[in-house]
Order: sequence, then structure tokens, then C-alpha cells
Amino acid sequence: MLNCLIVEDEPLAATILEDYIRQVPWLRLAGRCPDAVHAFEALRQQAVEVLFLDIHLPGLKGPDFLRSLPRPPKTILTTAYEEYALEGFDIGAVDYLLKPIDFDRFLKAVQKLRTAEPGLTPPPPGRSFYFYNVNKKMVRVWLDEIVCVESLKEYVRLYLADGRSLVTKGQIGAMENELGLWRVHRSFMVALSHVESYSATEITAGGMIIPVGRQYKEQTLEKLAQYSAGN
Repeated sequence: MLNCLIVEDEPLAATILEDYIRQVPWLRLAGRCPDAVHAFEALRQQAVEVLFLDIHLPGLKGPDFLRSLPRPPKTILTTAYEEYALEGFDIGAVDYLLKPIDFDRFLKAVQKLRTAEPGLTPPPPGRSFYFYNVNKKMVRVWLDEIVCVESLKEYVRLYLADGRSLVTKGQIGAMENELGLWRVHRSFMVALSHVESYSATEITAGGMIIPVGRQYKEQTLEKLAQYSAGN
């Protein structure tokens, strides 16, 4: 459990972050402060592992506040201006969030905290995972267990090797590089390691029959041939 302090002078932005933190089971809200002065006092009174820190605070700016701390917590910067994001990495921020903050982007940022936290058990070597929001519950999904992903407009369905399927909010295009799967259809992408058989029109993976779209056929057949030769 990581204690999180929100340092944000915009009430709406602070409320959104507070709601997001409460949805992640291994994060705990320690408080919210409107400026650096109140944040100094909050840090003095309790242990805080994570700061969600606005760059443009009234008075002392976020980066200057962070530099003033002798032992700063892990920090995720928030800003409405993308051009200021690089400054965050210069001062050792874990990540930055661009307002308005999307929950999926928030999850990616806090997962970096979990990976870097020495007090948490790391995943086995060679295995990676993401936490996905499924029915307001954060569910861990090992990436090597994902057989394929189906687009459901604003949502996607993840089909797993154990026969389960999970529906979470997201766009298949945005997840393509994230998951390292191969796009075989406008509505499907598949893990090559789970392919059992294939033809020019369909792929069988994890017992599922997945269509191969006409515009993806040539590249898919070439990719599968290369994958087979490489294994």
C-alpha cells in the first residue's frame, strides 16, 4: 500500500485524482493540498510514498518544491501544458500526466511506481503484467497469457489462455504497441505465440477462430511465416 499526497490547486483536477487513487487497491489517499506550504506540513506529519504534484502551483512552483525536499517521495507530475513535461524528467519524476487526466493513462503512470517500489514483490523474470479496470476492480493480467484482443468500440475484450475473457475500457489501436500483439483484423489482434493454425482467411489461437482482414492478410501471412522460421 502506497500513501499518496495530491498537491493541486485546481479542485476539479484534485477530485479526479482522488477518485482514481481510491479505485486502485494498492494506493491509499493520504490527503490533498492546494499549495506547497500545506504540502510541507502534510509531509512533516505523515509518511508519504507518492506525490501527485501540479507543476503550476500558486507561490512556490511544483518543480521548485520538489527540489527543496531532502528526501522527496516518488513523484508523478500533473500539468495542463505538454511543453513543460520534459522538466519533470530533469528532476527525477516517475511520470507526468497531462490534464484532463484519463484513467487509463493514470494507471500506466502508477504501474511504474509499483514496478520501481522495492518493498513490493517483483514479477518473475521475463514476465510482464498490467492492471486493468474490470467492473470497477483492478485485475492483474499477465501479458503472455493474452491470446487475442477484440475491439468493442470504446472497450476491448481480452481473451486469456485459461479460457477467461475480460472487458475493459480502451482502444485496440492504442493497445497494439503496448501489448506487442499482431493486428490481423480491424477488430482483432493476436499473440503469435498462441497461434495453433492459420490460413489466408482465419487464425486459430487458444481454441478461438479469429478472422484475418483482407487489408491485413499479406502482412499477417508474412509475419507468421517469419515467426515460424524463427522458432
